[in-house]
Amino acid sequence: MDYVLALDQGTTTSRSILFDRRGQVQAVAQKAYEQIYPQPGWIEHDPAEIWSSQVSTVSEALGRVDVEPEALAAVGITNQRETTVVWDRATGQPVHNAIVWQDRRTSGICDTLKDEGHADLIQRKTGLIIDAYFSGTKLKWILDHVDGARERAEAGELAFGTVDSWLVWRLTSGERHITDATNASRTMMYDIHAGAWDDALLDLLDVPRAVLPDVRASSEVYGHTRAAPFDHPVPIAGIAGDQQAALFGQMCTSPGLGKNTYGTGAFMLQNTGTEAISSDRNLLTTVAYEVNGTTHYALEGSIFVAGAVVQWLRDELGIIDDAAEAEALARSVDDNGGVYFVPAFTGLGAPYWDQYARGTLAGLTRGANKGHVARAALESMAYQVADVIDAIEADSGIETTELRADGGAAANDLLLQFQADLLGAPVVRPQILETTALGAAYLAGLAVGFWESQAEIQDQWQRDRTFFPSMSSERVATLRDGWSKAVERSRAWATPSESAPSEDEPAGRETAAQAA
Repeated sequence: MDYVLALDQGTTTSRSILFDRRGQVQAVAQKAYEQIYPQPGWIEHDPAEIWSSQVSTVSEALGRVDVEPEALAAVGITNQRETTVVWDRATGQPVHNAIVWQDRRTSGICDTLKDEGHADLIQRKTGLIIDAYFSGTKLKWILDHVDGARERAEAGELAFGTVDSWLVWRLTSGERHITDATNASRTMMYDIHAGAWDDALLDLLDVPRAVLPDVRASSEVYGHTRAAPFDHPVPIAGIAGDQQAALFGQMCTSPGLGKNTYGTGAFMLQNTGTEAISSDRNLLTTVAYEVNGTTHYALEGSIFVAGAVVQWLRDELGIIDDAAEAEALARSVDDNGGVYFVPAFTGLGAPYWDQYARGTLAGLTRGANKGHVARAALESMAYQVADVIDAIEADSGIETTELRADGGAAANDLLLQFQADLLGAPVVRPQILETTALGAAYLAGLAVGFWESQAEIQDQWQRDRTFFPSMSSERVATLRDGWSKAVERSRAWATPSESAPSEDEPAGRETAAQAA
């Protein structure tokens, strides 16, 4: 058994990646799937398509290197977090489309929870801010809006899960209904200190305990594959939400080490060790991973739109034909020309948590062109990350001396150089950018002895390039001041009624090709 297979189920694509004992990628297969927009601000996925797209990439990845399932030591799973699936335990059929983490339909529920004074209780137990981002209110919405769902859930006939739970259920042919601590910590129903679902939180959201999965460690054998395309039982042995998996894949396993993933969104996590540090600056305290009976925690700043802004330049604005063209277009101008782009398409995440903010282009003059807009779009990722790191440093008391970067946009040299300039600290890009999948593979491999220890895999992490700051502090201060003004103009733009349109609005869909 020479390989570990990582299933990387993301927001717009499903991927399967095969790793060898050196942590090197031997095969990758990827498939996009449909993004469904029933109403403005609502985003859904078809759980059946999530499953079919994922398993099709398994066959493709194994076929690329002519590997049979019996050559696999283990399967690890990493997933888009917070996305919510509810299905029938007897038939395995979903009762509703999956509600995606970006979906804002439950903003009103969140406002009510805040108005009733529950914010402190929820933050104290879960480490989270009340927001439509998290799974708990999405689950409540499904139970409230699907005919008979609440009664069936209370009778134990329905199962809830984030995407990891859905995949494990299907992979084991319904034998296992589980999640891991990292995904549970993103539901707004899980006490991260007690390590258990919390009755008081379940009562707040009116969620029956019978619908919930069992919570397991991030690295252990949960069961074995029984479904096609696995014609041989393979241990399913690692699960982590995508950002925690990337933290582990970057080997940020000591307190103070941090990474930022530049994906559809951007997610900055700093390892705080076995201490769950409460944030005073609108950050999230989350489970980083649970291994060998010990829970490790992290401070996290979640940014809703990062790489998705490049997709917007391509699909909606039409100023590029391919995402890879964004850097060249941004380099066609010397600087941003005073243009700032706040990509608050679905509100602002950390450290603002303004669900009514909206996307804003500020500072336009007659001389502004598409190069300035592209540059402002790329720079928006770095500004948002810098805002989050300021908050993390203030909460943890630990200065950022190095930022490890991963995700698709981390291949962009202009972005990482600008990030280093804003932070005044080096930004490191690893040789393997597939750190999310790698983290899932490491967690699974450790559970079955494919790798003996964290020390062994620590030696596999290698730098590709380090970006050192080169911009004057005065210039940085001027740029960040302009960004702050633009952010203020984007905030509280929409009203609650605009964020929750009537349910009879016409549906809209984006094809998988557009989303890819």
